[in-house]
Amino acid sequence: MANNQSVRRHLDAFTRGRIIGKLEEGRSVTSVGAEFGIAHSIVSRLWGQFQTTETAIRGFSSGRPRGTTPADERYIVLQARKNRWQTAGETTRHTTQATGRPISRFTVARRLHGGGLFARRPVRCVPLTPAHRRRCSLWCREHRNCIDNEWGRVLFADEQIQFE
Repeated sequence: MANNQSVRRHLDAFTRGRIIGKLEEGRSVTSVGAEFGIAHSIVSRLWGQFQTTETAIRGFSSGRPRGTTPADERYIVLQARKNRWQTAGETTRHTTQATGRPISRFTVARRLHGGGLFARRPVRCVPLTPAHRRRCSLWCREHRNCIDNEWGRVLFADEQIQFE
């Protein structure tokens, strides 16, 4: 991040209450800002909000409301941890049945990501190229007439097949 850009940090409710308390004691906006290490304009805006609305609670931001509650999110993560092979679609169905509110599969995937769970597809086998298939088929045709005692000398390894 560039030096001329600031990182925006919101004051928590406890700190907001402390600031309002100090201002109600009669302290100046500048001295309260200096004590908390924030700009006096922020303290002034908070004080103005408090005098207008009689509350120091931060207003909600605009945007679409969340489709899940914190309890729903815990339930989603718990379901996924209980059954690791359950897909996001199946988790969606279980959550919709449990809560009675429809949510999308993508919402469930986002909540799982937030809980540190990500989709994984186990590799069942090494993908073979057409060249691999041709060589394997050729080897099988060459050795189709081997008798049992010859197969006793064959060593199968992951990389290649070797005769001892």
